[in-house]
Amino acid sequence: MKTFTVHGTTSTSFMNWLRIGMKETFINNGFEFCGDTRDDIKLVFNFVDTENCRPFRRKAQATFVVSILETEGKVDNIFKEAYPYLIRSLSNHLMYINHHEGVTTYTFLTPEQGNYQIKYKAGDDEGVLFQRIYERLEPLALSQLVINNDFQFDLPEPLWQGDQVTSQLSQSGKKLDEMNLLPAPFPIDEYLTPRDMRHVHKLYGIGGLSYGNLSARREEDKFWMSASGIDKGNMKTIGQDILYIKGYNSDQNKIEVSVPPEVSPKRASVDAIEHWMIYKEHPDVGAIVHIHAWMDGIKATEINYPCGTVELAKTVADLVREEENPAQAVIGLKNHGLTITGTSLEDIFERIDGKITRQVPMN
Repeated sequence: MKTFTVHGTTSTSFMNWLRIGMKETFINNGFEFCGDTRDDIKLVFNFVDTENCRPFRRKAQATFVVSILETEGKVDNIFKEAYPYLIRSLSNHLMYINHHEGVTTYTFLTPEQGNYQIKYKAGDDEGVLFQRIYERLEPLALSQLVINNDFQFDLPEPLWQGDQVTSQLSQSGKKLDEMNLLPAPFPIDEYLTPRDMRHVHKLYGIGGLSYGNLSARREEDKFWMSASGIDKGNMKTIGQDILYIKGYNSDQNKIEVSVPPEVSPKRASVDAIEHWMIYKEHPDVGAIVHIHAWMDGIKATEINYPCGTVELAKTVADLVREEENPAQAVIGLKNHGLTITGTSLEDIFERIDGKITRQVPMN
């Protein structure tokens, strides 16, 4: 069901205009407006301000929250200015609106650091603006997150300390760090209270924001993968730094993870569903690396779905399938980064050496 609501107060005439326009546009496109007490709300527009950036308290994990903030003046670094508000508002998306020199810029920001902009000035067609906002948010709001884990304490004892594959993963993580392709984890705990940290952990399955991941096949569609929220340049402990991914339970919508007994496991990377789809379909793929960087001349997704969604995983898997050699594909994730397949981790690093651009193009 396509349901939505509006939360928070709008204290300026502009924000009132925006609130009314967005509400009408989503209703005209088939969404049902409802009160914020319902449990099955799919989309929430959470209006906040710089002094009162309060989160909308979800009643269901599937609720997609877009926080909306208005500012004025020149912005030198949009990520530095806007990202803290995304974190403080516990949002899936932030629409950061800035007025400067007669132009209003709408920046859509994601937890993965992707961003997209729409510019609007007096005299422009407001109907076109609201439709562009709708087209930007609708596919994201209706996407299906796969972020829950089913931890099974059944990892065979010979693997409790890892194997040759985990050693290769650890060395490859160090290699990414040496290549300066592992941005420092965002200090999420500096912006959130312990209570909100627990809420983020429950909602998104993360204890911190760290970027990039890597995996390597062990057998069939089972693989080792870096865990969520860790330093990929220093992976050591099985069940915490490196996880054994057994599969995906579609009925429960959970990633199945095998861990040693008496270990407090870290959560699987939100990209585990994407890696699983690729390994399952392409037996020649032996390793996958995801980095927030870019390469010229590659195919890319048209919509930057949130990480951890079935839609992003399927889109990337489709593009891998279309490659001449799926076992050696380089796929761009719009406004986000790269997913690279290889016959092995060594193969991937040999192919990308000297070809990586650290800055991801935003459009």
